This record gives sequence, structure tokens and C-alpha cells, in this order.
Amino acid sequence: MITSVILLVVGFGIPFGYFYLSKNPQFGGKLEKKEKKELSKSPQWKNGKFINASKTIMEMNLLSLPGFISERAKGKDTREPKNPIEIKRSQLKAAVKGEKPSFIWFGHSVLLMQMEGVTMLIDPMFGEDASPIGPWRTKRFSENSLQLIEDLPQLDIVLLTHDHYDHLDFKSIRLLKSKVDLFLVPLGVARHLIRWGVEKSMIVELDWWQEVRYFNIDFIFTPSRHFSGRGVADRAKSLWGGYVLRSENHTMYWSGDSGYDTHFKEIGAKLGPFDWGFIECGQYNQRWHQIHMYPEEAVKAALDAGVQQAIPVHWGAFSLALHSWTDPIERFAAEANKRGQKFMSPEPGEMVSLGEEKSSEWWKKYM
Repeated sequence: MITSVILLVVGFGIPFGYFYLSKNPQFGGKLEKKEKKELSKSPQWKNGKFINASKTIMEMNLLSLPGFISERAKGKDTREPKNPIEIKRSQLKAAVKGEKPSFIWFGHSVLLMQMEGVTMLIDPMFGEDASPIGPWRTKRFSENSLQLIEDLPQLDIVLLTHDHYDHLDFKSIRLLKSKVDLFLVPLGVARHLIRWGVEKSMIVELDWWQEVRYFNIDFIFTPSRHFSGRGVADRAKSLWGGYVLRSENHTMYWSGDSGYDTHFKEIGAKLGPFDWGFIECGQYNQRWHQIHMYPEEAVKAALDAGVQQAIPVHWGAFSLALHSWTDPIERFAAEANKRGQKFMSPEPGEMVSLGEEKSSEWWKKYM
């Protein structure tokens, strides 16, 4: 009887799973043999996948999953703000008109930036759920965030760091694509955008240290220590990383998701110093420490890279780990003050201009 049930479940489960994976657009594009052959030419590709410069291990598996689920059930009150975080909308147009570089942070890793008259958007995940295909939902701290796309100006360039759901969002791309002139993405990410209706001619894929120039700005795709994947069969089948944006007058650094490693010093030595450095800080846990830095390490990364003014990102929008939602900024601030690293943490939706930086403990009104 048991054997018959198992065979029945497998018999129906495999076809259903195949149909779900192939038809659900959330998973993005399928990696075809021809593309895989091209990706294998990258120095970062080894044994059928992309790898980090240093050996990287995640201590998360089927054996540790019950313990994680048990921990997840505790401390829920501190992992989300008491009330939805308001994202200011009034300054969206002004952010692209000033002579000085300026930016607006929307929480997590979504950033609108103007530099040398070029309007850019980084990791445009405006969706309300960072786990659209997972066993549990990951609700955004802000409401109606997809509506912000209506107020965005025309975008010269969208920069993507990797294909994880909290950075690359199906619904956001579908709403954004008519406003975008060019997408810069890591190797292997274009297939997702193409499946979602973006023209191939609008997409440029980059490998680590590869440099392209548009609108008098050099865009250099830089290493990070992370991984990629949107489904069960495409883990590490696209690249991940950060960006350096360099013009005649200014240089900015976006770290991308990363564990701490020697690449921060290497990036600083080759391309720094940086006026602003947007440093990943949030969603960490001892189980995946090698792919997400602790806040103290994020400060060290900023110092290593030669960042003059650091902005911690990857917090303030989703709870993807077990720490309290304010733990990243509180620990980053304490360590930065201790080590003399200048930093700021603007409120979501607030415009910041170079030389006019200010910071407040805005998060306390949501505690």
C-alpha cells in the first residue's frame, strides 16, 4: 500500500513539478546548452557553475532546516516594524535634476541615482513579496511599493547585481521595462529579462572586472562573495557582483550582496577611493555568514575599499533572516563610530545630494 502511494505521488509530482517550473514566469529564463557553452568561457565558471574567488560554504541543509524553522517562529515582533514604513514620493522627480550626484534609497537594495546627468536604478525590486515561490511569504515593510514605479522618471540605465528574488522581481521588471533604455546585468541574467519581454538589444551582460562606458560614465562590474539562482536547477548558473561607477568628477561603489573577503581591498586598490559606498548590511545569519556580512564586517569592507561616506543597504524592507529589523543599522552605526568611518542612513524616499549628506535615526519611530 505504502509503495503504491509513493509511486502515485511521484507519478503525479514529477509532471506537475516540471509544468510548474516551466510555466511559472517567476523562475525566469531557462539556461540553454548554447548559452551554457558561452558562460563556461568565463574565468569564474568551473565544473558547470560560477564560483566565488574563495571557498564558500552555506551551513543550511535539510538537517538544519527544522532548527531554522523553530528559530523563525520566535522573535517575530522584533523582525518587523510596528507600522508600515512610509516611502516618501515627493522628491522622485527632483532627484534627477540637480548638478551634484544624488540618490534616493527605497529600502533593501533599491536605489535611484543621478550622476553626471545620467539617471540610474539599481536592483529595482519594488514588489511586495521577496519570496513569491517559497513555502512562506516575505512581506515588504512598506505598502503599495509597486506604485512607486509610476512616479519614476525615464531611466537611462538599470543595474542588476544578481538574480535572487529580493533583487530581481518579475512584477517590477514588467512595469519598468518601458521606462528603461539599457540594462547592465551579470553574465547569465539576460535570459530572465528576455523571458519577461525585454528586448535582447537592450541588455548588456558583464563578467567580473569587465568595463563598459555609457554617457561619460565607466561602469565596472566588480566581484562579490555570494551565489545566484531562482529555481531548483539553476543555482550558480548566473553571476553575481557589484558595480563601480566612475566619471571624471566622481566615483561610487555598490558592493552587491557579499560575505566579507579580500575583494574589498582589491577593489579599493584598483578603483578607489569612493565618494559614496553602498555596502550590503542585513539578512545575515551564522548559517550563511560567508555570503552575507555581519554589520561590523560591512564597516570593515567600507574601510578596506576606501569609502569616504558609507551607506548601509540590504535592510529596512524585508525580514529574510532571524535578526531584528533594526539590528543591521544599529550595529553598523556603533562600529562605524568606533572606527571613524563616516556613514549616513537616509529615510526611504529621501533625496540625498553629494556634500549635503545628513542622517537621522528615522527607524526609531517605527519601533
